Amino acid sequence: MTDLPDAIPAATLIVMRDRVDGPADLLMVERAKAMRFAAGALVFPGGRIDPGDDVLAATIGDGDDLPARIAAIRETIEEAGLAIGLSPLPSAASLSSIRAALHAGQPFADALATQGVTLDPAILVPFARWRPAHQHARIFDTRFYLAAYPDGSPEPSADEGETVRLFWSSAAAVLAAADAGRAILIYPTRRTLERLAQHRHFAEAVADAAAHPIQAITPFIERRTDGDRLCIPQGLGYPVTSEPLSGATRG
Repeated sequence: MTDLPDAIPAATLIVMRDRVDGPADLLMVERAKAMRFAAGALVFPGGRIDPGDDVLAATIGDGDDLPARIAAIRETIEEAGLAIGLSPLPSAASLSSIRAALHAGQPFADALATQGVTLDPAILVPFARWRPAHQHARIFDTRFYLAAYPDGSPEPSADEGETVRLFWSSAAAVLAAADAGRAILIYPTRRTLERLAQHRHFAEAVADAAAHPIQAITPFIERRTDGDRLCIPQGLGYPVTSEPLSGATRG
């Protein structure tokens, strides 16, 4: 596929919290039903890369994905009230002030400086990149990152705007809820959860990320005798690479 529609640069953060008595929990957020994209779906915290993320990236370093890392950190604060990639780890009160400043439209750099906090974007581990090409009002070119839940971090909370609730759950449990009709998963989220369900701990997911190439994944329709299927390339770490097109939720 050579002629792809325009896409909005975006980033998302998969926060993992290891458990001693079972597979790692993932931080999931439920999007408000009024949202234009993925309404009512369970997703990972994230969103579009704002111009301010590009400006901040230019002041702290280089790397073509630095704005995406900053966006993933910022969006996780805004949507979930969780500090990932900040140094030092802010107190609950300081984090609340940063979050409130972001919701009020203050530049991220200014909100951090006021609280004496700096960014540590290198803590994010690149995991995947999804770039759909379906005919939808909004298409996002999204970089996925992994991060471990910081010990001592304030418990996350939904912003009750874009996200109406959040919770911790294993990947397998989220998939089971979707299969039972109790949750909505868009196609990239479902494939990502299936991949993460293979791993018990954060370190295993990091090793998986290192073992597979990260390239922009553009799902494609394959005509088969038993019906059309929505597919992704093999060899990128995903145990399931297709599902019936009729049942796929594409955003």
